[in-house]
Amino acid sequence: MKCGRYRSKFEGKVASLLMSREVDFTYEEMVIQFEQPAKQRRYTPDFVLPNGVILEVKGYLTTDDRMKHKWIKEQHPDLDIRFVFMNPNNRISPRSKTRYCDWADSLGYPWCGTTIPNEWTNSHHSKHTSPATTADQQTH
Repeated sequence: MKCGRYRSKFEGKVASLLMSREVDFTYEEMVIQFEQPAKQRRYTPDFVLPNGVILEVKGYLTTDDRMKHKWIKEQHPDLDIRFVFMNPNNRISPRSKTRYCDWADSLGYPWCGTTIPNEWTNSHHSKHTSPATTADQQTH
């Protein structure tokens, strides 16, 4: 809300006070650059298998989830995180054409629908880098 040339009534009152005291001032002319400090976060995977595969199970993939997993992928590329989507063809938002599976593909995350591929649960760790079974890839 803008009150006169000030963003708030209170700023206007302070400006009036300064003017009544004949104090010279500028209003919102100086710009100060700064970086928001990094925030230390933690991630608790849903399932960790003996072969090192991490399964992240998602019915709903929020914006926060997508950002978190983008950062995790950038900072921990060695982790073998794979997504199990309730519906991989859900769109990330009502106006987006991007589906959950498209998002996972764009970041290089293996994914599947509700049927987890047997090779994901095998005791030998073999990193699967392409999307899951053809059955899970409806119109992919």
